[in-house]
Amino acid sequence: MLEFNFSPFPVIETERLVLNRITKEDVNEIFELRSNPDIMKYIPRPLAKNTDDALEHIRIINEAIDTNKGINWAIRLKNSPKLFGFIGFYRLQPENYRAEIGYMILPQFHGKGFVPEAVKRLAKYGFEEIKLHSIEAVIDPENYASEKVLQKCGFIKEAHLKESEFYEGKFLDKVIYSLLNN
Repeated sequence: MLEFNFSPFPVIETERLVLNRITKEDVNEIFELRSNPDIMKYIPRPLAKNTDDALEHIRIINEAIDTNKGINWAIRLKNSPKLFGFIGFYRLQPENYRAEIGYMILPQFHGKGFVPEAVKRLAKYGFEEIKLHSIEAVIDPENYASEKVLQKCGFIKEAHLKESEFYEGKFLDKVIYSLLNN
């Protein structure tokens, strides 16, 4: 079984990005992401109502890192300290050598290739550094932008689960994409 240890926190760089730890200083950007109905449209979680909700989200992220149960990185441009998104491994499954990847970025950064750049680099980190065998992404079947990102990064559609999650009075479908370490 895999053992995860995210201390010291792994800072990761790509050609244009720095992926580093989310801090309380990122509260306004986290609030902007988590309170935006367009960004959250395909994520069955309540919208952040205020900066206290955003601070609580940051606390949960950091608690998961400190207990090695999950890890999220801030996505920043190399020449700017401002967070414009985040990406991470949620629901680590050490017994299956598997993790779920998730990400979100502010709309003004869409369509510039930042998410595929971060996903590809994180997949490399997941396979080489933390020794994952597979990485999955669980998306809403109507989230075509995310589907395109995953396909661009080599992920394969594994399953379409019909009405498998109940949220706000509705049953929701989920699609699972995965990438194997071959």
